[in-house]
This record gives sequence, C-alpha cells and structure tokens, in this order.
Amino acid sequence: MPIYEFECSGCGHRFDRLQKLSDPDPSVCPACDVAEVKRRVSAPSFRLAGGGWYETDFKKDGDKKRNLAGDSEAAKPSTPAPSTTSTSSDT
Repeated sequence: MPIYEFECSGCGHRFDRLQKLSDPDPSVCPACDVAEVKRRVSAPSFRLAGGGWYETDFKKDGDKKRNLAGDSEAAKPSTPAPSTTSTSSDT
C-alpha cells in the first residue's frame, strides 16, 4: 500500500497516511478538525538507481550474475570461433 502525504490548508499541518488506492482521502485535519485537507505531491523515499539492479541483485547463487543494462559485450556482434582443424602440410 502506498503512503500519501496530506496538508491542511487551514492550519498548515502535514501528515502521512498509509492507504489503498481505492480508499478515500481524509477530509478533516487531525490537528484542527477543519475540512480543508488536500493531498500533496511528494517524491518517493527511495530510488532504484543504476542499470540492471534486478539482474544483479535477485539472481540465485547458481545463476550467472551479470548486468544486462550496462553489458557492453551484449551489444557487440558475436564472431565465430576459429576452426580447430589444422591443415598441416608435410614437405
């Protein structure tokens, strides 16, 4: 459930509330009991930074850990391996 921030335009009191998306917003300020509460737009308290955080952090121990977002080798075209058969000539 998301945490929403609210502010009373009457007294300026700010408060947070954990509620579902479908729950109605509070209409009365808990500090002054005035019906002037509005939802504030605020930044989240965490940030998922970096490329490939899911790939590198949540893999099992047996899986190959790699960063797909920053993997420069994935962008390179693959070249065929050199042939292992040798053609030597006896002279």
